[in-house]
Amino acid sequence: MNPLLTQIKFLLFHKTFMWILLAVNILGTIYGYYWYMWQLEITDPIFLIFVPDSPTASLFFSIALFGWLINRHFKLIEALALITLVKYGLWAVVMNIWTQFESGPIGFVGWMLVVSHFAMAVQALLYIPMYKFKWIHVLIAAIWTLHNDVIDYVFGQMPIYRSLSEHTLTIGYFTFWLSVVCIWIAITVIKSSPNLESK
Repeated sequence: MNPLLTQIKFLLFHKTFMWILLAVNILGTIYGYYWYMWQLEITDPIFLIFVPDSPTASLFFSIALFGWLINRHFKLIEALALITLVKYGLWAVVMNIWTQFESGPIGFVGWMLVVSHFAMAVQALLYIPMYKFKWIHVLIAAIWTLHNDVIDYVFGQMPIYRSLSEHTLTIGYFTFWLSVVCIWIAITVIKSSPNLESK
């Protein structure tokens, strides 16, 4: 293996780095829920759990990461983390860049969201060797993810991007297929690890 890749792999799986990454994700999760606070205040209570998509995804990853640090695998949480972190990480990148083209400069905060959400998706993929979920966990996570799409685009609970409001149907269509791709990624993790079912 390339020496640089070896060093990167050593860093990624070093417990000190993982504890730091956990702290960063917890802080990001808290900030994410704070970011959604205004939308949560106008959301029907029955939909509250489905509105703050990105912070809930990073919460799943934080729990999975904590499990790895204490030598445990919360398998359903791991499946949810991989699927939702890649999905909502990439979704936010696309929405913010689209906003840049649709309504002009998104400013520092907008680009901060692009970078941080792209990092969310990347970290989920970098830790693929750690996942130990099974088919049943992917099935449940897939149902959760697609159900969330229904809540967002049938019941109108999607994250609010006012400058993109006229493109809701297009965004919903894109989001559905993004969910499918992310579920497929989780399936490939199982298929590439033939002994995973027995662990």
